[in-house]
Amino acid sequence: MLSYRHAFHAGNHADVLKHLIEIAVLDYLGQKDKPYWYIDTHAGAGGYALQEGYAAKNAEYLSGIARLWDRSDLPPAVAAYVDVVREMNPDGELRYYPGSPWCAAAVMPPSDKLRLFELHPTDFQLLEQNFGGHPRRTQLQQANGFEGIKAILPPPPRRGLVLIDPPYEDKRDYQHVVTALKEGLKRFATGIYAVWYPCLQRAEMKELPKELKKLPAKSWLRAELHVQAPSADGFGMYGSGMFLLNPPWTLPAMLKEVLPYLVEQLGQDAKASFILETGGDL
Repeated sequence: MLSYRHAFHAGNHADVLKHLIEIAVLDYLGQKDKPYWYIDTHAGAGGYALQEGYAAKNAEYLSGIARLWDRSDLPPAVAAYVDVVREMNPDGELRYYPGSPWCAAAVMPPSDKLRLFELHPTDFQLLEQNFGGHPRRTQLQQANGFEGIKAILPPPPRRGLVLIDPPYEDKRDYQHVVTALKEGLKRFATGIYAVWYPCLQRAEMKELPKELKKLPAKSWLRAELHVQAPSADGFGMYGSGMFLLNPPWTLPAMLKEVLPYLVEQLGQDAKASFILETGGDL
């Protein structure tokens, strides 16, 4: 399926959680003076205009990044994320939102590499416009990232973050995630893998964290942000989650501080909540 366009959801509560964690992981990797790669299986367009086009139709950013934009009490990890968004909006007005590749490029050392996959032809064209001018640092492929990562793992530095963020329009994506991680761990057992997923009242979604916990990684972390109660009719996304394999040891403590804050600021009803679980050696 190629109908999904992330621009509809740019800057919403799910992006806040995803990109905040992504930036924290990359900052951790950057603490060592050793190279690493960022690999994105579903990179999207790379960046989005918020006040026009798809993003303006539902304006989901108003209940996401916009609620954090002018706050002065941001926890350090949230402030680091908002600073990346501010770099894209130097005049101080929230008009543009960085996708996952843009967030990565903003915090990574210039010498480290990005490998970006995107199958949607229109989004890939936009991705080329945003990132095609730096071929030494960034390589782009119009391909299904589930398949594409097989050829590039392990990355030559043997250090890196693999972000897996499919649209889940096709129910088979849930199993594709598990299969891709099984294959990835065989090739790159020490890599950090981060999976984004929607919180839905759907059997496949409820099974996904259970399946991910069974994978042969040394440690794992599950973080979910629920901005509202599940709807009575069983439809609609009530939150989102990030599941990491081999996460930084610093991540649980950071999220213990950040997740209650996000519930307070991004929650849409009294049932807003979070889940934070760890396992393995973490």
